[in-house]
Amino acid sequence: MALDAQDTTSDEALMVLYANGDRHAAMALTQRVTPRVLAYASRMLSGDRAEAEDVAQETMLRLWRMAPAWRQGETKVTTWAYRVATNLCIDRQRSRRRKGQVTLDDAPDLADGAPGADQRLQDGRRMLALEAALAELPDRQRQAVVLRHIEGLSNPEIAAVMEIGVEAVESLTARGKRALAAVLSGQKEALGYEDEGHAG
Repeated sequence: MALDAQDTTSDEALMVLYANGDRHAAMALTQRVTPRVLAYASRMLSGDRAEAEDVAQETMLRLWRMAPAWRQGETKVTTWAYRVATNLCIDRQRSRRRKGQVTLDDAPDLADGAPGADQRLQDGRRMLALEAALAELPDRQRQAVVLRHIEGLSNPEIAAVMEIGVEAVESLTARGKRALAAVLSGQKEALGYEDEGHAG
């Protein structure tokens, strides 16, 4: 039976199928989970795509290694993957701090000259500002904000990923949002939000 990312089989059932030797299940699960882990890792690592790709690859390798021991019903595959990716990102952030590495200055220049270049440039500035603001948050606040407001996880799911209580998630998310707003508040005009009134 051929499976793909759009198949209605749950992630957890795909894990069991893979553990039993179904390579199509592994492919379908990889197509579902890898893009989410990659996007999450990229935001956690201030947009460093190469580092994020390494994190996503290592997360999936660990997922496949532990597949034979997977016990359906204990946790969701995505929760497990986000938890592993979080730990890998934290390790890389600590390593960067020890080396004094800064990545925001290494962000690629945005292409211009194509139709809609002004809008793409504005969107790019906004994304870089968000990435920079996220990078200023303490690690735990950044994790909670990204998981909740960018990845769309529920508070109980975030609690499982971060291995903390739901109330702690709510507190981290609220503090992170306030800190983000404070960092970005002085940049409204530069980011083109001044003319947009109270929308958004």
